[in-house]
Amino acid sequence: MTSLFQILMLLIDVAFFIVIAHVILSWLISFGVLNMRQPIVAQIWDGLNRLLEPVYGPLRRALPPMGGLDLAPLIVIIGLYVVEIILRNNVAFFL
Repeated sequence: MTSLFQILMLLIDVAFFIVIAHVILSWLISFGVLNMRQPIVAQIWDGLNRLLEPVYGPLRRALPPMGGLDLAPLIVIIGLYVVEIILRNNVAFFL
């Protein structure tokens, strides 16, 4: 059961880094550092959007309009930390 706990923690860490990569990539594209006409940038951006849009979409519909500020990644990161805290506090269940 310990391995199940470790796998769950690994999945949370991977999801966290995917969200952070998406945020950083969106900033780099917005500020003109990366060009969407480059094939590798477009492929990475499309892949990250396909992974995260099913999570971001319902959150964006539930959140009020913030004038161009997207809080969906922040809510996802907080949610991942909440799940991690719950798992760590209940680690005895996995032993």
